[in-house]
Amino acid sequence: MEQLLDVITVTTHTNYTLELVFENGERRIFDMKPFFDKKPFTKLFNSPLFFKASVQYGTVVWPGNLDIAPETLWRRSVPA
Repeated sequence: MEQLLDVITVTTHTNYTLELVFENGERRIFDMKPFFDKKPFTKLFNSPLFFKASVQYGTVVWPGNLDIAPETLWRRSVPA
């Protein structure tokens, strides 16, 4: 079974990537672009809303009740 790791910090970048630090100290890069054609993430593309990402409850969230599962962030990110 996969270990669930909480996100402890997020930094947004203009190329629509998220720089994440997980609770184990690992820094990883997550590309949001493949998600912009899927609801509810369509509203983040070309929007200042993308840059309002923060960490709550161990994952990345945006205003308007948008979030993404921490296991998705871990699995689909690459080491920084």
